[in-house]
Amino acid sequence: MTPEIVILAMIAAFLGLRLYSVLGRRAEHEEEPIQGRFEGRQGQPGARVAAPSKPDARGDDRGRTQQPQRLREMPLAPPSVERGLAEIAQVDRRFDPAAFVEGARSAYRMILEAFWKGDKAELRQLCDDDVYAGFAQAIDARIDAGETLDNRLIRIEETAFVAAGVEDGYARITLRLRADIAAVTRDAEGHVVAGSLDDAIEAIDVWTFGRAVNSPDPDWLLEETDEG
Repeated sequence: MTPEIVILAMIAAFLGLRLYSVLGRRAEHEEEPIQGRFEGRQGQPGARVAAPSKPDARGDDRGRTQQPQRLREMPLAPPSVERGLAEIAQVDRRFDPAAFVEGARSAYRMILEAFWKGDKAELRQLCDDDVYAGFAQAIDARIDAGETLDNRLIRIEETAFVAAGVEDGYARITLRLRADIAAVTRDAEGHVVAGSLDDAIEAIDVWTFGRAVNSPDPDWLLEETDEG
C-alpha cells in the first residue's frame, strides 16, 4: 500500500465520521416537535382543554340560535298567504313577518287588557276608527250597567296566518289567535256575576291589522275583529 493510498483512506474516514456526526445530530433535532405561534398546547400534560360551546335547550350553539329561533316562532302560512307576505315585503322593505307576528301578539294582549280596563286612550292608539268605536260603545254599555271585567290573558297558545296582501298601497294581514283567558264579570258591589278566575276558557279571535305601506308610521292598527 503506497503512502498516497493510506492518506486518501484516512481523509475518507475522517469525512465519513464528520458526516455521520452532522446527520445524527440533525435527526435528533427533527424528532422534537416545534411549537408554532398559533398552535395551542392541546394534548400536552397539564394543558387546559378548550371547552366546546354549550348548546341551548334546542341543541344549537348559543351564538347561532337567534335567527333559527325567529324562524321557528313565525307560524307556517299557506302558499296564498306567503305570496301576500312577499308582496308586502316588496313594497315595504322594513317588513319582517316574524317581527310582525311578535308585535301582533303584543298588540293582542294590550288591546284586550285596555278593553277590559276601559282604557279608551290606549285603544285609540291601537285601533282604527271603526274598531275603536265598537270597543268604546261596549265600554260605555258596561259602565252604564255598573259592571266591571276582571279578565286575565293566561297565554297565547297559537298564532296562525289567515290572509295577507296589498291593495292600493294598503297592506292587510289577518291572524287567528288562540288563547286561554280567565274571565270574570263583577257588579257594582264587586260581586262575581259571571265567570271564574280559576277556570280559563279558550278564546279564538280572527283579527286583521293594516297600515299604509308608504306611511312614516310603522305601527299597524287593528281594523277588524271576528271570532274563529
